[in-house]
Amino acid sequence: MPKSRIRKKADYTPPPAKQATAIKLNSRAWVAPVMLAMFIIGLAWIVVFYVTDGTLPIDQLDNWNIVVGFGFIAAGFGVSTQWK
Repeated sequence: MPKSRIRKKADYTPPPAKQATAIKLNSRAWVAPVMLAMFIIGLAWIVVFYVTDGTLPIDQLDNWNIVVGFGFIAAGFGVSTQWK
């Protein structure tokens, strides 16, 4: 039986190492604190209104104090749309 030819294989070269790239999310650092502050202010406004039987935070607004509190909460949700 004839001897087969031996194929020469190229030496192994590992693939080039991938460089770690920093992931930039463009997240704004101010969004989370402002959003949480708006939520807390709105909640505190409504709680203070109910606890003081409507005399605080602003007596002249009467039941519109609830709308002001929910306005702060809605503004917090509005700010949350800026989070990336």
